[in-house]
Amino acid sequence: MGINSQSDIAANLQIGPTDQGMVRIYVEAEGIDLPLDFDPDEATEIAEELLAAAEAARQMGQTGGKPKKPRR
Repeated sequence: MGINSQSDIAANLQIGPTDQGMVRIYVEAEGIDLPLDFDPDEATEIAEELLAAAEAARQMGQTGGKPKKPRR
């Protein structure tokens, strides 16, 4: 399964700090409990990647699935 493959799997996602000073992304689905811990700098990088992906998806939605050409 790749990034563009659709799935019918439903999951719950929780994000928060741990008592050990880490940021935990916790994924729970049928038969899966997956805690992922990151140091704060890694969590910041993940957040930046999420924001960039959201912006790219927003651009594709506005242009019918084609990436928007950058302005010059």
